[in-house]
Amino acid sequence: MGNRAKGTLQTRQVLLLFVLLVITQADLEPGRFSVEEEMQGGASVGNLAKALGLQVGELSLRGAQVVSNDNRQPLKLDIKTGDLLLVETLDREELCGSNEPCVLHFQVLMKNPLQFLQIELQVKDINDHSPIFLEKEILLEIPENSPVGAVFLVENAKDLDVGTNAIKTYTIGTNSHFHTKMRVNPDNQKYPELILDKALDYEEQPELSFILTALDGGSPPRTGTTLVQVVVIDTNDNSPEFEHPFYDIKIPENSILGSQLVTVSAWDLDSGINGEITYTFSHASENIQKTFEVNPKSGKVSLTAPLDFETIESYSIIIQATDGGGLFGKSTLSIQVMDVNDNAPEIAVSSITNPIPENSPEIVVMVFSVRDRDSGDNGRMVCSVPEDLPFVLKTSVKNYYTLKTEKTLDRENRAEYNITITVTDLGTPRLKTHYNLTVQVSDVNDNAPTFTQSSYTLFVPENVVALAAVSSLFLLSLLLFVALRLCRRSGPAALGVCSAAPEGPFPAHLVDVSGTGTLSQSYQYEVCLSGGSGIDEFKFLKPFFPNPPSRSTGKDTEGNVNIRNSFGFQ
Repeated sequence: MGNRAKGTLQTRQVLLLFVLLVITQADLEPGRFSVEEEMQGGASVGNLAKALGLQVGELSLRGAQVVSNDNRQPLKLDIKTGDLLLVETLDREELCGSNEPCVLHFQVLMKNPLQFLQIELQVKDINDHSPIFLEKEILLEIPENSPVGAVFLVENAKDLDVGTNAIKTYTIGTNSHFHTKMRVNPDNQKYPELILDKALDYEEQPELSFILTALDGGSPPRTGTTLVQVVVIDTNDNSPEFEHPFYDIKIPENSILGSQLVTVSAWDLDSGINGEITYTFSHASENIQKTFEVNPKSGKVSLTAPLDFETIESYSIIIQATDGGGLFGKSTLSIQVMDVNDNAPEIAVSSITNPIPENSPEIVVMVFSVRDRDSGDNGRMVCSVPEDLPFVLKTSVKNYYTLKTEKTLDRENRAEYNITITVTDLGTPRLKTHYNLTVQVSDVNDNAPTFTQSSYTLFVPENVVALAAVSSLFLLSLLLFVALRLCRRSGPAALGVCSAAPEGPFPAHLVDVSGTGTLSQSYQYEVCLSGGSGIDEFKFLKPFFPNPPSRSTGKDTEGNVNIRNSFGFQ
C-alpha cells in the first residue's frame, strides 16, 4: 500500500515538472517594446501585463521582476500598474554605436511558479547630431593634365546618428570644374568624390575653392560644411598602382601590440616628387584608425590597439597610395580576427533564498544565469556543484539555472552548507568561474526529547548523612548525572511526560528520623525530568517493585510526593 502511494506521488511530480517545462518553453517568445533615445527616466515604454495577456495583479502575485545579463539595468517594472519604466535617459549612440537596429535584451523572472520571459527593447535613433568635417579646410593639389572625368577623394564628414538620420548626400558650391558624387565604402561610410568636368589650366587659374556640404536624412536635415581649396600643379600623368588589388589576412585576437600584419606595395612610373608614394587609410572609421596604422613610406600595416573577436570579427580597410602630384591608387585589405579563449564564464545572480527550512524538499535556493563572451567551444559552458552536497542544478531556459535541494535537510545533522558553483567553458585552455554561497538551514520543531535509557538505579550507603542535610547537593548531583545522559532537542516541546506512570509518595522510611543519619535500605524508583512550566521538576515515580519493609526506628514520617530544594528543582 505504501509503495503504491509513493509511486503515485512520484508520477505526479514528474507530470508537474513536465508541465512546468512546457510552460517555460512556451514563454520564450519575446515581448518587444521600443523607445526613442533621450527620453527622460521614468517614462513608460509599454505595459508588460497587457503585452503578456496578464492581469496587473498577477505580476505581484507571481513575484515578477526584470533582470538582465549584465549589471546595467535601464528598465524597472512598476508592479502596481504593470508598466515598464526607464530608469535613466538612454543614448543610442552610447549603447550601440553605429550598429542598427539597437536592441537591448532583458528577461522577466516569474518566481511563483518559476518562469522566464524574454523582453526586447529597441532604442530608436533621433536626429540629435549634425554632420561634422574633421578639417575645416581641405587642400587638394591636382595636376593640370588630369583628364576630364578624373575622380578625387576628399575627407568625409562624421555623423553619430544612424539609419535615415545618418549622412544622406553631399553637395558643392557653384563652380565650373567639378561636381560631386557620393560613394559607400565597405565600412558603410558615405564619402564624397569630386569629378573633374573641365580640364584645369595652371596658367589660366592656378587655384580655385568652393564649399562642400554634408546633409543627413533627418527632418529637417542637419548639415556640416568645409572649404575645399584646389591648387593646380604641373605634369604628373601616372597614377600609383598596387602590386595586389586585394590583401586577405587572418590574425588571432591576442596578437601583440606593435606586431607587423602585412606590407602593401605600390609603384608609380613618374619620377621625382611625382613618383614618391605615400600610403594612407582611405576614409577609415575612427575605430580602424585607432586599431591599425600604416607606415606612410614602407606600407607596413601594424597593430596599435587590442583586438576583441567578441566585439568585431573582421575589418575591411581601403589603403590608398598617393603620389606627389595628387594621383592615387587603391587596394583593399581584409582582416579576419580569429577567436581565442580569453573570456572566463560570468555568473549573474537573479535571486537567493537564505536561510531555508529543514523539512521541505526541492527548495529553490538560487536562480542565476551564465554567459561566456567567446564563440564556438570557447563559449560553451558546463555548470556544476560538489556531488557530496544535497543540492542539484536544474535548467529549463538556455544559460539559466536554479539551485535546489536534492532532498529534505536535517538541521540537527548539519546546520550550514558551503556551496561552490563552478562554471567551466570548453575552450583551450579551459577557464573557470567560481561562486561561493553559504546556506543556513533553519530549524523546525521535528524532534521530541528522550532519555538515553529507560531507568536509572541509585545505590546509597546506609551510613550517609541525613537526606534533610544534603538534599540540595543530592538533587543537584542527580540532576547533572541525568542531564549528561539526556538527549535534549531544540524546540519548545516538553522534556518528558510524567503522567504515563503513576507517581508514588516519597517513602517516609527513606530517612532515619531518629538522628542516626542513615537510610534503612536500597530503593529503586523511576525518575522523570519535566519542564515547560517555568521551573524544572525532578520527580520520583512509583517504584518498579514493591519496597521491602523498612526497619522501624521508632517513628515513621509521611513524605511528600515531590521534594523541592533551594535551586528550584522538584
